Amino acid sequence: MAITIPPIKSQGIKTKLVPWINDLILTSGTNLEARWIEPFFGTGVVGFNSPMCGAHIVGDTNPHIIGFYKEVQNGEITPYSMRAYLERESKLLESSPEDGYEHFRQVRDRFNSEHSPYDFIFLSRAGFNGMMRFNRHGDWNVPFCKKPDRFSPAYITKICNQVGHISQILKKKDWKFDNVSFKDTIAQAKEGDIIYCDPPYFGRYVDYYNGWTEEDEQALFEALRNTLAKFILSTWHHNDYRSNEMIERYWKQFNVLTKDHFYHNGGKIENRHSIVEALVFNFDLHEKTIVKQIYQLDLFGEAV
Repeated sequence: MAITIPPIKSQGIKTKLVPWINDLILTSGTNLEARWIEPFFGTGVVGFNSPMCGAHIVGDTNPHIIGFYKEVQNGEITPYSMRAYLERESKLLESSPEDGYEHFRQVRDRFNSEHSPYDFIFLSRAGFNGMMRFNRHGDWNVPFCKKPDRFSPAYITKICNQVGHISQILKKKDWKFDNVSFKDTIAQAKEGDIIYCDPPYFGRYVDYYNGWTEEDEQALFEALRNTLAKFILSTWHHNDYRSNEMIERYWKQFNVLTKDHFYHNGGKIENRHSIVEALVFNFDLHEKTIVKQIYQLDLFGEAV
């Protein structure tokens, strides 16, 4: 089944992990008519591809993510309005001095003042290495990536198609978007719901809207330990240099599955490394043989 890619771009997006997460949901015995609760929505790639048919209640502390998807939901942002915006900005970028940097700076300053969801998409696509980062004032804080023909016609079409696909998904299900803390979102969960959490990874870089401390990890642990809903938590298990101490401290009392994953996060190839991802969950598996088969597949569906 093809995965729907959202128009918001960010490092650490879970696109290649979606089949693994969905297979776990399908072996959990969860009623697919139940509600989907997602307190760390991010780009939305997991939620938009979830097999759940009930209401989707999602939250994020980043107001720009929530604001963007609300405007797609209410029809303010369409593939046509996005195309008109990107084509205009692309021409201005191409004609701008310093290989486009001057216009990038103008869009960045405009966004930090006006918070346009269109400028948000522009910056997420024109910034260095697909990063999304904000400083302590909540201003966009990612340098420009001087890539030739940054917004080619084919690339603009790709983004507009993504907006269209998300718009259709939002029409097919009941979606509620909130700019709230993860605790507020989890508090809405009831027995029978399924919660999916993809918090910032402890010990790795976070930004103004996604600061993450051990106190946050403990608060998330307490919220999930006490919920009546089923939950799945994405986190990292270990890499070549160290292990995630939060697994030992909090999450090992639940079920844990792991899988190798490679993130294209470093500015240089030599700084990009594989990491072992983990899914933590609080339910028994109804088809453990299927999960065993899942675990023995790599992210592209080939035996490892």
